[in-house]
Amino acid sequence: MIEFVEKLVGALREELQQYGEMLVRLDDQQDLVMRRSAVALLESVPHVQAQSAVLTQAREVRFAAMKALCTMLRLPAETSFKDLLPNVPADYRPLLDALVQENNELLQRIHQRARQNHILLSRTVESMQHVINSLGIHRPTAVYDDNGAVFNSAPSRPAIYEAVC
Repeated sequence: MIEFVEKLVGALREELQQYGEMLVRLDDQQDLVMRRSAVALLESVPHVQAQSAVLTQAREVRFAAMKALCTMLRLPAETSFKDLLPNVPADYRPLLDALVQENNELLQRIHQRARQNHILLSRTVESMQHVINSLGIHRPTAVYDDNGAVFNSAPSRPAIYEAVC
């Protein structure tokens, strides 16, 4: 049994490390938004996505380790940590409990940071849309006529610059 518990401990530690990495990437991304570093911000997106994939893999390894321990203990595979904890050796309970709590806390911080970044980016896009609109640069919304063809109406107000051909 100890081998299964230690695999679960290792998986929880790895998951915790990957959550920490994700939080660092999201913090860096937020810093780039605040500094208005558009190029670096665009370059950060693949790194966040890659970390998300690594985190998903770490989570799957933890699920597998937990499922293996549950199987070994003859518990249902869907057993929660709360219900699993009393079934592991007493020496491991505080460690498992602490790792689960730390993982949950980091996950909450990641969700909060991701929401903050989303709001900041959304406001930046809205701000740029207002600037574009104030310059008279509009992207008309596609409207279709009775035949299914795109109907283009004339812009409602003249643009600041109109090319003459």
